[in-house]
Amino acid sequence: MPSLYAVIPAGGSGTRLWPLSRAAHPKFLHQLTGTPRSLLQATRDRLVPLSGPDRIFVVTGVAHAAAVARQLPEVPESNILVEPSPRDSCAAIGLAAAIIAERDPTGIMGSFAADHLIPDVEPFVAVVREAMEVAAEGYLTTVGITPTHPETGYGYLRCGASLSIGSAKQVEEFKEKPTLDVARSYLESGRYLWNAGMFVWRVDVFLAELERQQPDLHAGLLKIAAAWHTPSREEVLHREWPSLPRISVDYAVMEGAAAVGRVATVPGTFRWNDVGDFHTVGMTLPADDEGNVVVGDTEAQVLLRDTRDTVVVPRSGRLLATLGVRDLVVVDTPDALLVCARERAQEVKHFVDALKETGDTAYV
Repeated sequence: MPSLYAVIPAGGSGTRLWPLSRAAHPKFLHQLTGTPRSLLQATRDRLVPLSGPDRIFVVTGVAHAAAVARQLPEVPESNILVEPSPRDSCAAIGLAAAIIAERDPTGIMGSFAADHLIPDVEPFVAVVREAMEVAAEGYLTTVGITPTHPETGYGYLRCGASLSIGSAKQVEEFKEKPTLDVARSYLESGRYLWNAGMFVWRVDVFLAELERQQPDLHAGLLKIAAAWHTPSREEVLHREWPSLPRISVDYAVMEGAAAVGRVATVPGTFRWNDVGDFHTVGMTLPADDEGNVVVGDTEAQVLLRDTRDTVVVPRSGRLLATLGVRDLVVVDTPDALLVCARERAQEVKHFVDALKETGDTAYV
């Protein structure tokens, strides 16, 4: 089987990780892996066994293109696809698919977010290889994650009949983030996987389904792709891009494709985390004997006394000390300090909304 065209959508500002993650320096550029590598670099590293050196693409915004190029010097400059403005995931992924199709009309493409943490590379690679076999048969294929607990922060895939390829199953329906009781029922049924937003498909199959469900989006992307390697690229891109529908790939393509039996999934049992907030960062990275996690910088900048189960992010350059506290998140940056209960880490995004409303965009 030929190697994969691996696409890394690198967008969003990670508002639940504020004030560490900002619009100008979002979470995928940060070292949140427990190693010196950023989330983006770690994503590229685990895709190398699946893709040739010229088959890894990154789709990102104008504001992040230079930082992406600095962090990924191995990726050819021509493979960093720069969006003029955010149009959600379908436009980003569709742009990559259309450009790849110009080069290889039946090539197999995978899309893997830049801000996910997957420490177990070998089982990840094995599952994606199986997904490539399924995609070669004409299915729009997802990598679903076998749930370990009733999680309310993820979407789910409802699985149907087994297919004839490995562990693959048909996807009957995409489900939104559930309540806790519903999540428990999903777990107990054994029919549901977490929707991790990892997709594998033949580009011609994806583009045909995009044309069926989103003809305007399909038409605009094909015009852009046809001009991508010509002198008229910028003119066509800036003419067509603003008119593209702003919609996610789940809503635009995958849900409708599942309804007519065109979506499959391969279950993955490897460890996976979307690093959605500081609580999940604390669950993912190594902790000390008291359950505390210091993210990124050395512990020489941190003094913890009678402190338990606390996530500390020291990024200001000054000493950070805690005494007699439990279950907190403390994020210290040069211009903003966050202290919150770990159980409310998901609510941090509301500060970003409030700052935008008051016009304090320097902190966003």
